[in-house]
Amino acid sequence: MTMAVFQLKAQDTKEAVPKENPNAAEITFDTELHDYGTIKQGAEGTYEFKFTNTGKESLIINNAKGSCGCTVPTYPKEPIKKGQSSIIKVHYDTNRIGAFSKTVTITSNAKTASKVISIKGNVEAAPKDQTTPFKKMDDGGTPFESGPKSF
Repeated sequence: MTMAVFQLKAQDTKEAVPKENPNAAEITFDTELHDYGTIKQGAEGTYEFKFTNTGKESLIINNAKGSCGCTVPTYPKEPIKKGQSSIIKVHYDTNRIGAFSKTVTITSNAKTASKVISIKGNVEAAPKDQTTPFKKMDDGGTPFESGPKSF
């Protein structure tokens, strides 16, 4: 009779955790939410979110994406050095009537690789023109376009 002996070695279950870079860039916003309040339909819908790179390395923003097509961000493409500030412009389409709450997700090389900023508000419909177009009439009740007709 042959007897086989197997020795099993338990694998180390610790996964390699990426070490955080203590010198990494960090994006710090003055505010992460802008409330437009109540604005009129067609009003200017752009807000500038100011931020500062509070890390030690240059900040590189890879992308900024709105939560829908009505929210369009514009972000700096060049690296932001440590201590420097810049802006991300967010434009909301104010032709859409009603309450809104939208987000912009920013991805970068910062310690916090994904950051979300938000806008909210309420767009009121523009008032309808209260004047009714009418044709001028001569004394006899006949409409005319450019002035009284001579008889």
